[in-house]
Amino acid sequence: MESSALPAGTVHELPDDLGIAVREDDTVRTAWEAITPLARNEWICWIEDAKKAETRSRRIARAEVELAAGKRRPCCWPGCSHRERNGK
Repeated sequence: MESSALPAGTVHELPDDLGIAVREDDTVRTAWEAITPLARNEWICWIEDAKKAETRSRRIARAEVELAAGKRRPCCWPGCSHRERNGK
């Protein structure tokens, strides 16, 4: 059941496919709502950075597993290049 809009990131809007995945599992949704907007931004950017649909699908599935496990950000990724860093 979609009760309210899910929060997005600091720069990126929540894409529909990721939003659906987050809403499907209460544990994932709770984890998503508990992380900071900057952390949500990192997940969204990491997923949107995929060049192929297959990679994007794998990343969404991985995000579900890792968020449910309590992970707050994607591993082994330098971070969102779209947000301003330290005023630069």
